[in-house]
Amino acid sequence: MGFKFQGVDFLHLDAGFSEDELLVRKTARDFVQDNLVPIIEECFREGRFPRELVPVMGELGFFGASLHGYGCAGMSNVEYGLVMQELERGDSGFRSFVSVQSALVMYPIYTFGSNEQKNTWLPALAKGEKLGCFGLTEPGFGSNPGGMTTTARKSGGEYILNGEKMWITSGSIADVAVIWAKVEDEDNRVRGFLVETNRPGFSAKDVHGKWSLRASVTSGLSLQDVRIPASNLLPGTGGLKSPLMCLNQARYGISWGAIGAAMDCYSTALEYAKTRKQFHGQPIASHQLVQEKLVWMVSEISKAQLLSLHVGRLKDAGTLSHEHISLAKRNNVWMALETARMARDILGANGITEDYPIMRHAMNLESVKTYEGTHDIHALILGQTITGIGAY
Repeated sequence: MGFKFQGVDFLHLDAGFSEDELLVRKTARDFVQDNLVPIIEECFREGRFPRELVPVMGELGFFGASLHGYGCAGMSNVEYGLVMQELERGDSGFRSFVSVQSALVMYPIYTFGSNEQKNTWLPALAKGEKLGCFGLTEPGFGSNPGGMTTTARKSGGEYILNGEKMWITSGSIADVAVIWAKVEDEDNRVRGFLVETNRPGFSAKDVHGKWSLRASVTSGLSLQDVRIPASNLLPGTGGLKSPLMCLNQARYGISWGAIGAAMDCYSTALEYAKTRKQFHGQPIASHQLVQEKLVWMVSEISKAQLLSLHVGRLKDAGTLSHEHISLAKRNNVWMALETARMARDILGANGITEDYPIMRHAMNLESVKTYEGTHDIHALILGQTITGIGAY
């Protein structure tokens, strides 16, 4: 492509960021530009997760970035969002890995774990020395996690876990899995458990043939009479509210990440349109239809930036509700996917090649639209909020 990403700031939002926020974004942006951009197309083509970048991200404080103590960076939620934005500008699958490590593994240990669990796992996870995964979704239950069939049964000083989980990011490379199961001894109440992946009866099998998120690991998990000590129960968990709190953390980061993918698509299309010449030797950026597409993209990106920034400020102020996150996730991922498709249109046939990031972003965003609550499920969450009537 031959150009370096300069950011998208049509509304001059940068003027409202603090020095620390701008520094965090620059650190993440430089990391992506120097380390991920040169290899991501090859990783996507080969279906390879660039694990060699994990220690670098650990040093930069990207894992559990908004948590405090235990070697975590203690960033604000806005700063954490800016990191997610830049990582997904590089690749959605790569950002997904960091989201899982941070929001779906470290957050539940931090929020629901015992002091021993926190001290054992959080410092190692923050450095990237240990990796984790989050086992909630099952082969038969995605949007309806309450239908899960994974069980935990108390037996003396142990729990015995049985069940299957599916579409689990980092499943086969994780050292620990946060597994959600219905406890038979507690009237099938949903609880969270830390399951070391080297325990007998635990296995992970990767999903192959993906056309999306190819630069991250996606697995199915099987638990067959897996015995763990009772001390591996996350003591603060109880009911579906606990895993849904974790998902809210992840959805918040996704709302920022989608902006990064959209910015990359828009910037690529803009540069291409200014240099690609058609019809009497004029750049295609001089044509009305192309300009209309570019204006749509920068308008929607700007609105998404305002939305995520405001949601981030609410989160930092402690006044955020889960409906706000649903609005941001739903809108921004939709916006990013439409931006990718529009950018592909501007690039014409070149848009489908790996010489440009457009098609990779488009395929990735199809998954992002589905996971952590589908587009339609978030519509129902918002619909219930504004009408007071549940339509599930």
